[in-house]
Amino acid sequence: KEMPDSDNPAQVSNGMGGFNSLLTVGTPAAKRPTLETISASKTQINLKLDGGNEVIAFWQNHQIEVLQVDDNITLTIPEEAAAYERSFVRAWAHNGERVSQEVLIPIHLGAVVTSAELLNRHDFHTWNMYFVLIDRFQDGNVSNNRTVDDPDIHPKVNFWGGDFAGVTKAINDGYFEELDINTLWISPIAQQPETAHGWWDMSLPNTKFSGYHGYWPISSSKTDDRFGTADEFKELIEVAHAHGMNVILDYVANHVHEQHPVYQNHPEWATDLYLPDGTMNTQLWDEQRLTTWFDTFMPSLDYSKPEVIEAMTDSAMFWVTEFELDGIRHDATKHIQLEFWRTLTRKIKDQISFQDGRELYQIGETYGSRGLIASYINSGMLHSQFDFNMYNAALNTFGQDGSFVGLRDQLLESFNYYGNHNLMGIISGNHDQTRFITLASGEVAWDEDGKIAGWTREIPYPQAFAYKKQQLYHAWNMTIPGIPVTYQGDEYGQHGAHDPDNRRWMKLDDEKLIENEIETKEIFSKLAEVRDQNLPLLYGDFNFHLAEDDVMVLSRRYFEHQAVVVFNKGEEERTITVDLREGANYADLEPEFGHNFSMGGNTLTITLPANSFEILTQ
Repeated sequence: KEMPDSDNPAQVSNGMGGFNSLLTVGTPAAKRPTLETISASKTQINLKLDGGNEVIAFWQNHQIEVLQVDDNITLTIPEEAAAYERSFVRAWAHNGERVSQEVLIPIHLGAVVTSAELLNRHDFHTWNMYFVLIDRFQDGNVSNNRTVDDPDIHPKVNFWGGDFAGVTKAINDGYFEELDINTLWISPIAQQPETAHGWWDMSLPNTKFSGYHGYWPISSSKTDDRFGTADEFKELIEVAHAHGMNVILDYVANHVHEQHPVYQNHPEWATDLYLPDGTMNTQLWDEQRLTTWFDTFMPSLDYSKPEVIEAMTDSAMFWVTEFELDGIRHDATKHIQLEFWRTLTRKIKDQISFQDGRELYQIGETYGSRGLIASYINSGMLHSQFDFNMYNAALNTFGQDGSFVGLRDQLLESFNYYGNHNLMGIISGNHDQTRFITLASGEVAWDEDGKIAGWTREIPYPQAFAYKKQQLYHAWNMTIPGIPVTYQGDEYGQHGAHDPDNRRWMKLDDEKLIENEIETKEIFSKLAEVRDQNLPLLYGDFNFHLAEDDVMVLSRRYFEHQAVVVFNKGEEERTITVDLREGANYADLEPEFGHNFSMGGNTLTITLPANSFEILTQ
């Protein structure tokens, strides 16, 4: 059992409800300098420096001249920028010991982007992602419905009929437009086996499983006919693009199903199922990270072999060249050697980016330390991964009444690893986790086995206060740096225990939603719209002004525009008074969610009900 050092009073939150002892070596670092965007003309950018000695700036990774007069910084946009629809200026300040936050400024045809209307779906920082688990989303074509015919499979874990046609119908019906979603992450679509596998015997009922989720591929090129044909998937992508939406595909590289031709023809391409001491090498996620099998029927591939890397990167390239995808979500990233990611990214750049200028976004899935997660993120590998450490911290704060102080510290730690203009996936949940709202409401206990709970009892609707917590959680995800990623159903607060209870059928019709769900969905939609239309929430800097147990105030600034976000997660109404940044103009601040506030100079006073938030924009 881990515990803090009882002789050391210095402690910091571990992001999961506990504390770690803090060891300070040497003299604490100097104050971090700040660099703020102030104004922009057609050819120049003006910044304000505080506490720094030097500013360094780049346009498209080419260093540009910095003119410094006292604390006033002027950057000249290169003339070459006029030839680019989108390019970027980046700048940092340092004081010899610490570096400021990055300033990131999008440039459109040589001029600073000052309106969100100049942005489009190809701008990664504008992405608002939605995870579609195809089989459980919507049945748009009943003619392709087919289950795995095995009496040992419980209906909960067999195919239900969701398909490409159902997703396409939702796009055409305006479901995602209503939510202001501009990017779909589609679960794996490769052909799945016609046989049952695995065995659940931890509680009644006992059951085998089908591959309805898509993570047991038996083909590297065929779509599962229960999801639809290749032409239907192409239609889905075309319709999405016509509606200004991106599509990224979930790709499984770590393993194949034992029926896959890769394993059938090359069993030597798999890692060993048994370790030298005879121990079965399954689910040893950390002990045998690069070789462990997920289950005995899912051989993990041996990426120490160059021929495996070559074959499987070609397999990934098939999907992104055959279909006009906008990116890839990579399953089980940390279980695959770095050489695979370098090879795949090089092929993407050579065959796609350098050929037609189309950049594909790559996001990975790694559970582990920030150091491990960050080791896969650079220009030669992935753009980002899901920030599961922030997810755990947010669960603790919004679901278990943890302090905002711990959440603040965890976000600052993520900035240290990924930068404050990162493209990390900020998730509301996923198909491998008990639903947040069910945990927050208490229908499944935090220390309970969520799988057993879902199999052994009916999980009821959450209590009313839990929907408020879900709304707070959405507000957090939509206002911090990164790409918000919403698991289907979380937009309205769908409830459920762990897998498979967290994979219930979607309710796309408002008439099927209860009142609390309708309100939560409306607030989600409003949040997404506010994020989409306000540049500070996309490219602005980031300041914490207040962090207490139940109250947090943060702000983001992009030139003359600001967004101020205020949270009260306490059980009582609170009047909050806080000093915001000096030197800014607060005359045009407007509340997006209708709460009264006042400004006295740079001092904000606002009253918020229990479990509520406000976003002030200008």
